Amino acid sequence: QVQLEESGGGSVQAGESLRLSCAASGYSSSRMMAWFRQAPGKEREGVAGIKIYTGSKYIYYSVSAKGRFTISQDNAKNTLYLQMNTLKPEDTAMYYCAANERDSGDWYRPESFAYWGRGTQVTVSS
Repeated sequence: QVQLEESGGGSVQAGESLRLSCAASGYSSSRMMAWFRQAPGKEREGVAGIKIYTGSKYIYYSVSAKGRFTISQDNAKNTLYLQMNTLKPEDTAMYYCAANERDSGDWYRPESFAYWGRGTQVTVSS
């Protein structure tokens, strides 16, 4: 059974940083992984994604995340990370980790992913 478990959320002041982690278990490898977020009353949106192929990785960011967030993966630990710097109040949301064992399309579309974690809350105050 595939499981994704996020951690690292919390409450911070604007300008501070957080590092989210997503521990994956129950499958051998994933072709696509991503971080999404969802604020109250808003749709779930892709923040950062990664596609993994033999010998190469492709990394993607949303416009709002580019330059401030960094997605990375530790294969040995089967863990996905999201380093978030210079946080803003508009970054406040529940953050979710998503994965799929195959490349099933656009990284920023929730429907491209088969597996989801339960989320970790990030709250940024001004």
